[in-house]
Amino acid sequence: MSKLVTIYGGSGFLGRYVARRMAKQGWRVRVATRRPNDAMFVRTYGNVGQVEPVFCNIRDDASVAAAMAGAEAVVNCAGILTEKGRNSFDAVQAEGPGRIARIAAETGVARMVHISAIGADAEAESDYARTKAEGEAAVLAHMPGAIILRPSIMFGAEDEFFNRFANMTKFGPVLPMVGGSTRFQPVYVDDVAAAAEMGALGAAPGGIYELGGPDVRSFRELMQEMLSVIQRRRALIDLPIFVAKLMAAGLTAAQFLTAGLFRNEVLTADQIVNLQKDNVVSGDHKGFDDLGIVPTATEVVLPGYLWRFRPSGQYAAIKDSAKNLKV
Repeated sequence: MSKLVTIYGGSGFLGRYVARRMAKQGWRVRVATRRPNDAMFVRTYGNVGQVEPVFCNIRDDASVAAAMAGAEAVVNCAGILTEKGRNSFDAVQAEGPGRIARIAAETGVARMVHISAIGADAEAESDYARTKAEGEAAVLAHMPGAIILRPSIMFGAEDEFFNRFANMTKFGPVLPMVGGSTRFQPVYVDDVAAAAEMGALGAAPGGIYELGGPDVRSFRELMQEMLSVIQRRRALIDLPIFVAKLMAAGLTAAQFLTAGLFRNEVLTADQIVNLQKDNVVSGDHKGFDDLGIVPTATEVVLPGYLWRFRPSGQYAAIKDSAKNLKV
């Protein structure tokens, strides 16, 4: 019987790429998710019955253990950018990873890969960054040989970064930003998945790996690149921090007053804190070079999925070519 890997958050942005890679390796893949009915698409990643979505709530021991039963490796991709109800940063990013690691150790799981983030810091002002660090510590306390992956901001067809800002260009001539000078090192999601695959297969030693793409650019430069790809002109406005904080407070209040019917996924106070700090590889840990992976540049991937935000969409190239025709 083929080996089994359980991927927590396996239907999310990164998780689906890890699931696809593990299926291609011939492994059975159990995709643990809170909404398995919305994750049926993962079944197409392998042969019939090879990839299966199952229900799991990482806040519950029994649920985590059931999803892990019989697995030789586990990959934790579960994480959130904004809090909602019981899915707080502490519950999902600090306690959840520790629970998964503890149960993995108790049941004899051979290998664990945990997805954290660049900027994880137990002393950070940001709850997101603090809980990422606490999650790492909890994992290593139970699975000291685990692989911890810290990617910079990830990009790819389903991302919530370039897609979000490209969509915002539809609504006016101005594109607002917070922290325009903050530096990022965008990393292609499938490159991170390749690193997770190596960890799950036992092809890489344990430890912390910081994963960044080949280029370091400011937020403003990334937005300029995005605008160039989608062939739109927009004025990039860097919002003062006090204005951003007022906006975040208003949006968060709207979420509270509507009892969660409106979910603030636009801007939060915690995100403002993070947007004021560079998100690049520190050089203090291992990276892609140690894994033998050559990271992919944004310019190679962005045109392949941002074309739909161009004024002419899929016909942009045809229109550009037509301009060269002689009458």
